[in-house]
Amino acid sequence: MLLPHGTVIALIDGKNFELYRNTGDEAEPQLTAFDSPKLDSSNHSGAGHHSSSGNHAGHQVEEDAHAIAATEWLNSQVLGHKIEQLVVIAPPRTLGEVRKHYHKQTERAVVKELSKDLIGKQADDIVAALREKS
Repeated sequence: MLLPHGTVIALIDGKNFELYRNTGDEAEPQLTAFDSPKLDSSNHSGAGHHSSSGNHAGHQVEEDAHAIAATEWLNSQVLGHKIEQLVVIAPPRTLGEVRKHYHKQTERAVVKELSKDLIGKQADDIVAALREKS
């Protein structure tokens, strides 16, 4: 099994959020991009990190807030029965942040995670990366 038909693939990094759906079948997945929502990451700026003159983690606070906002959107889609099966692809640090914020139902919907930065890659490259890790 690679990707069941209808599986949603979410690519997340500190600034971007890309979504695809497998419109093919398990053996021959075909990823079709669809519009990512506008995320409000302003509610999450205190995500457990604090920036100060001695701590230059300001960009990290913003990146984590973006990852949390993306995860909350995914949670809402799973809870609203709009996503049944989910693949999450993110760089290692972002994936760690995302995992902290999965709803229990989202955890069950995740069929695969890939710790890799594939933002901006072509659909064929994403499928190839998923096959490498099968």
